[in-house]
Amino acid sequence: MCISLISTAHPHYPFILLNNRDEFLSRPTARAHWWDHPNQHVLGGRDLQRQIRGTWLAITRDGRVANLTNFREEGAEVAQNMSRGGLVSAYVAPTTTATRAMLGVEGEESDEGFVRRLVGEIDIGKVGGFTLLFGRLRKPRGGRGVPGLGVVSNRTSSAEGVTRICEELGETRGLSNSHFGDRTWPKVVQGERLLEEAISDSIGNVDNQAKFIESLFGVLSVDTLPRPKPDEEFQAFTRQLRNSILIPPVGGEVVESKPADELAAADGTVTPDNSGVKIGDGVYGTQKQTVVLVDTDGKVTFVERTLYDGEGRTGASEGNDRRYEFSIEGWER
Repeated sequence: MCISLISTAHPHYPFILLNNRDEFLSRPTARAHWWDHPNQHVLGGRDLQRQIRGTWLAITRDGRVANLTNFREEGAEVAQNMSRGGLVSAYVAPTTTATRAMLGVEGEESDEGFVRRLVGEIDIGKVGGFTLLFGRLRKPRGGRGVPGLGVVSNRTSSAEGVTRICEELGETRGLSNSHFGDRTWPKVVQGERLLEEAISDSIGNVDNQAKFIESLFGVLSVDTLPRPKPDEEFQAFTRQLRNSILIPPVGGEVVESKPADELAAADGTVTPDNSGVKIGDGVYGTQKQTVVLVDTDGKVTFVERTLYDGEGRTGASEGNDRRYEFSIEGWER
């Protein structure tokens, strides 16, 4: 049950985005990186399980950002060849072969044009339940207005009247694996409150960015998940996932909880300090956490923290964090 939190409430960082990617921990996933040519302007992770190599979160050098959460809608018909992660790529990298085939587009589109193509040329109602946040980041004008983000879902029927959020400074909004605006999810309500508190605590100490970033990862790491009852089936337990911002490993066989000697006998991946432990198949939880800060000068700080790598291992040798910094091209326009 992923969560995204967005805020324009910090006087030094007019755009903040926090995200937890919750997935089956052994799902093949690439860490955040600058993508290959012709999309070397795109920064984000990639889902490696499907050929389209979609993503849940990406940002570009010219300030385009897109973030997707998905969910299951009862009774909805879903086309098996449609990738929700491909919708993020369609916004940040519309010239790739995969997204050209998907959208029939070359070059740059307006946000309105993007939505028209999603609605008119893709039956997004059959992609599966999703909420996509997207937009281009620009310098706030007049001390108040910012471009904000558009909100598109599988329920969107036209490009007219698309909801936009965070168009004013001082807003904090969240979403999870439901339609945008669903306030019945405790993790969303709690996440918004905790993000606002972290921002308030950091004001007046903007020189300590490292401390602020760690406080934001602290928000993403709040675990209030009730533990499964003995013999409780995972599918019956999934409703509880809406209660916790962080999802610890649940379901399947959580082999990490076994003694080290049993783990070593099982797959031989255990190191003396218990790093490199491999999680069993079918285990679900928070796989990656991401903090994105954009300051008043248009400088982006992007930090991705990997809790479990693409093979379900903890403490990967590459290190848990990847950090990127760059300035948005055209920020003043």
